[in-house]
Amino acid sequence: MLAARIHEEGDPEVVVVEEVPDPVPGPGEVLVRLRAASLNHLDVWVRRGLPSVPKPRILGADGAGTVEALGDRVTGLAPGDRVVLNPALVHDDRVTVIGEHFDGTHAELIAIGAEQVFPLDDAISFETAAAFPLVYETAYRMLVTREAVTEGEWALIWGIGGGVATAAFEICRAFGVRTIVTSGSAEKLATAREWGADVVIDHEREDVVEAVKAATGKGADVVVETVGDATWTRTLAAVRPFGRVVVCGATTGPNPPAQLHRLWWKQLTVLGSTMGTREDFLGAYELVRTGRAQVHVDSVFPLAEVAAAHERLESGAQLGKVVLSIPG
Repeated sequence: MLAARIHEEGDPEVVVVEEVPDPVPGPGEVLVRLRAASLNHLDVWVRRGLPSVPKPRILGADGAGTVEALGDRVTGLAPGDRVVLNPALVHDDRVTVIGEHFDGTHAELIAIGAEQVFPLDDAISFETAAAFPLVYETAYRMLVTREAVTEGEWALIWGIGGGVATAAFEICRAFGVRTIVTSGSAEKLATAREWGADVVIDHEREDVVEAVKAATGKGADVVVETVGDATWTRTLAAVRPFGRVVVCGATTGPNPPAQLHRLWWKQLTVLGSTMGTREDFLGAYELVRTGRAQVHVDSVFPLAEVAAAHERLESGAQLGKVVLSIPG
């Protein structure tokens, strides 16, 4: 089969598409012929060696396709079934992720535990199915399972172009939360307004804190924080007293000034959240399949152009998910 692998760490050109042996499903596993897969910032971090993983490694956490074959003791699925993959598997307090802890979805085939394979509705395209799992599962856990939002509240979401930010926006809207989104791109802000954002803010040219307070009167009830160094100080200033900050990542760096005085003066709650459980995946999937949450695909690249897809994601120009199309 063809697969996109890294043999070393570095820039997008280290991702090479090459022939590798077909995987064979073991007991309890399903062999899936992938038709689409998406990119996440996790793929960028692994490619850069953050974290460093054994190599060669096939990247990719998200995928959708059809069942090719079943290993022993697998029931409820049959060859030809359309399926979507849950990228996370929880072991007590540890989460393993496809493409980080073992070979991923940027390939024609993957052998994976049946507990991570779910039937895909006919109405959902492979590209849409590949675009939602990791980011929507992550955002669902942040905002719903961790009880970060309530209907009628205000949520500030930094960087609407990113996958988790876009998923958080859609999940907030599904639960009746008013949304404030930011971007440095006027085009992205205009599109977010078309999607239904209540307030849009140019975080490069406007005072985000003042704009949030002007819109809400007291500050955001919750801030979705995925950026870290570049936004943390403004996050703590923009959240209202007794508000919540929910954190799942730090794309610009994990060690901003702590600003501890704001935590006690404003009596804030900071919630950490990582990936999600089977229940989180199913909750997010239900929102997608019922149309309560839309999935936004920025662009689709053929598997052969995976390096260009990495460049698109790393540029920050995307609005929604970058997806790979895999020949059937």
